[in-house]
Amino acid sequence: MRRHHLAFALALAFCLPLAAVAGDDDIDKVNGTARVEAGQHAGDVSTVNGAVRVGDNATVREASTVNGSIELGTHVQAASVGTVNGAVTVGADSRIQGKVEAVNGSIRLARNVDVGGRVSNVNGQIALDGAHVAGGLETVGGDIEVGAGSRVEGGILVDKPGGWFHFEGRPPHVVIGPHAVVQGTLEFRRDVVLEVSDSAQIGPVKGATPVKFSGDRP
Repeated sequence: MRRHHLAFALALAFCLPLAAVAGDDDIDKVNGTARVEAGQHAGDVSTVNGAVRVGDNATVREASTVNGSIELGTHVQAASVGTVNGAVTVGADSRIQGKVEAVNGSIRLARNVDVGGRVSNVNGQIALDGAHVAGGLETVGGDIEVGAGSRVEGGILVDKPGGWFHFEGRPPHVVIGPHAVVQGTLEFRRDVVLEVSDSAQIGPVKGATPVKFSGDRP
């Protein structure tokens, strides 16, 4: 985002390595699933044309793939998560120290997930279910749902399409659910539909007019 999604895609495509956690082996696949079993410790876990699956209570450094999804179980710990052309699902009570990124894929964070960095994609829904994100949310063409009881610091940015992504399509739908908190600026550089629960707390809004709703959902 902010025009950096192409560089991120290229970095993943060339499988740029990160130093593994001492004593933990990397898992690197091509045309297949990279799997970490429940309770296992691993370094960088990556694949091309395949999925990454990390079991409950496992610990990894970086989980990344090109043309595949990433699924983290419950109570998983990871330094960062990123995919190109695939969805990201993070199970309940997991902790991601850095960023969660996707290009052309949805991102779903279950209850009590804690992300220390930014959560961002180009297209695809970003959904938080009672999760915490410290570094803000960012998308270009995806919907955003900050579910009930979720907390976001660092605001929300919906950027305008640029470069290859110049076609705007329908306006993204942004929902801030009951008792959710979004600290920082909510900035919208393209048309969006913004609906905010009457029990939610949000920062200043730029580029959109919030519509209040009551009850569980708009």
